[in-house]
Amino acid sequence: MSENDIPSPAEVQRPPRVHRDFFGRRLDKPRWERRKEKVRAEIERNRRGEYKVPTWVLAAVLVAIVVGFTLFLIFT
Repeated sequence: MSENDIPSPAEVQRPPRVHRDFFGRRLDKPRWERRKEKVRAEIERNRRGEYKVPTWVLAAVLVAIVVGFTLFLIFT
């Protein structure tokens, strides 16, 4: 076979198929195992001091500031 020949489908090496869910996540491990690894990684990050404030806390603080400012304008 020369370098210009097109290989037959039997000669083509295909990589093994990776199963994915609807969102594109790999399904090579059960969901609970992936979740457990994610929690462990988060705990390790927190112990190293790389923690972040959760989004719901930031949203609650923003709502409290807006409500407080609104009440301040109403009652003054």
